[in-house]
Amino acid sequence: MHEIELTVRFCETDALGHINNTSYFIYLEEARIRCFESLGLDMNTNEWSFILASTKCDFMAQGYFNDRLLVRTGVCKIGTKSFTLVHEIYKEETEELVARGNAVIVYFDFKKQQTANIPDFLRDALERNQILQPQESET
Repeated sequence: MHEIELTVRFCETDALGHINNTSYFIYLEEARIRCFESLGLDMNTNEWSFILASTKCDFMAQGYFNDRLLVRTGVCKIGTKSFTLVHEIYKEETEELVARGNAVIVYFDFKKQQTANIPDFLRDALERNQILQPQESET
C-alpha cells in the first residue's frame, strides 16, 4: 500500500477537541493524489482525467491536534472505466486504526464530457498496486 504521513493541524479539530469528520476527507484526497503520483501519473489539472464518483469514511477512533497520522492507500478493484481505492488512517505512534475509507474513481474525458475506458498504461500501474482484498468495515 502507498503511505503518506500527516500531522493534524489545530484548524482540523472541532469544539470537542478531536479531528473534525470533514478533515478526514481532506486527508483521503491528499492520499489519493500522492498515490496517483506514485503510479507515475502527471497530476497536471490541464490533463486531469478523474472524477470522484463516491467516497466514504468510517471513524474507528478519535484523533487529536498534533497527532501524526499514516494514511495507507491501495487499489482494491479495477473495472473497465473505474477503480476503487481503500484507505486506512493510523496513529503513527501507536498504530491504532483511526479511520477506514474508500473512493471510487471514474476515468473521464472532460472534452467529450463522458466516461472513458481506463487506458492500458494506467490499468497496468493499478494492477501492480492492487491489494489482494479490501478490508471490511468494523462498525
